[in-house]
Amino acid sequence: MIKGYDYVSPLYLRHKYDATITNSIVYPLTRALTGLRVRQPIGGDFGFSGKLVKSFLDKDVWGTDVARYGIDIWMTATAINEGYKVCQSFLGAKIHDAKDPGKDLAPMFKQVVGTLFHLMCDYENHWKQITRAKPPAVYGFRSEASPEPVALNRKLLVDKFRKGLMDNRDYWLTFLPRERIRQLEKVARLPFDGFSLSQTLWIKTVYDFAVAYRQRKAAPSEVRDQLLESLVPIYFGRTASFAIETRDMPTYEAEEVIERL
Repeated sequence: MIKGYDYVSPLYLRHKYDATITNSIVYPLTRALTGLRVRQPIGGDFGFSGKLVKSFLDKDVWGTDVARYGIDIWMTATAINEGYKVCQSFLGAKIHDAKDPGKDLAPMFKQVVGTLFHLMCDYENHWKQITRAKPPAVYGFRSEASPEPVALNRKLLVDKFRKGLMDNRDYWLTFLPRERIRQLEKVARLPFDGFSLSQTLWIKTVYDFAVAYRQRKAAPSEVRDQLLESLVPIYFGRTASFAIETRDMPTYEAEEVIERL
């Protein structure tokens, strides 16, 4: 690794509807909890020093979700929180088989967000000291190539949000503030063309779930799995809302919406 860096995170050009888990929750939470604006903390392609590899291998996490979809966010958050030197590298347009979030991403969401919530507990003393986020150093040359467009079924996402609310309402009453549930019910009653699950409501709900996860950290995995499973339809609702809000925006303008989270 050059210039003393221990961890290199990718910086891809991606379509506004690609990486919805990153854009809606992983990037904003990572930024808030580490104080570093690592834009694609689950980007899939990383470089790391031998020293950091040894630190990774010494940790007893390989029988958990970290060894599955949780691996990227775990490596990124561990490197930052434990004081390793982190940078980003431009890698051009992301070429991959992008997934429709309403059809394919629920298992990934649960494992990634579960790992992230667990990291919030593990590094609580660190993130409580964060007051602002700064950008890491960036290397390489920004590509002018356009990312491949990604299709997104907004109606499917809204339908799954509404069904998820009906299926999970009684369970949510065990840990969500009643006002939060009333707000989500109000969103569910909106017509499709006017559907909007605001950033503020999304942020408050995510933190409600993070607190509930912390309270259940020592519980059996099935208890935590149920909690994470019930967050998925709200993620669908927020993704649909983002898609509706940004449908006429180019990707660079949609990026400004993401940065406001």
